[in-house]
Amino acid sequence: MKKCIFAGTFDPFTAGHADTVEKCLRLFDEVVVAVAENKSKQCQFSAEERYEMVLAVYREEPRVRVIRWDGVIMDLLEKEDTPFYVRGIRNSVDFDYETADFYASRKLSDDMVTVYLPAEQELLHISSTLVRNCIAFGKPYRDYVPAAVYEYIQRRGSHV
Repeated sequence: MKKCIFAGTFDPFTAGHADTVEKCLRLFDEVVVAVAENKSKQCQFSAEERYEMVLAVYREEPRVRVIRWDGVIMDLLEKEDTPFYVRGIRNSVDFDYETADFYASRKLSDDMVTVYLPAEQELLHISSTLVRNCIAFGKPYRDYVPAAVYEYIQRRGSHV
């Protein structure tokens, strides 16, 4: 069975993130979506809220497992017994960042296989930052997030 890890802060989980998971499901038998607690980022949604949002999207998809993770990705890959680490790429800035991260991670383990999945053209502009800004300024964001995430944020209240 082929399994991959797709990790991110997902603050919040966007349509672009969901597109990456859908592509993973075409390539792998299981996708572990790791909601990361990045110590260098100040998230608007708590780790528990971000976990609950992603879980709501994939509650009915048995091949997607959602977890919380606050460690090094290399340790998660080892724990999950898979070398496959998936990264979604929107543009050259994402590519440069992910490639630098890849080379730093390679020093920790040469077993890791990083898979870059490019975003669809209609999703290139979507980011968690865009969604948070839309929420903060009372602008529409329904098209930028999966329906379950939109419903979660609406129930929670739009105070980001």
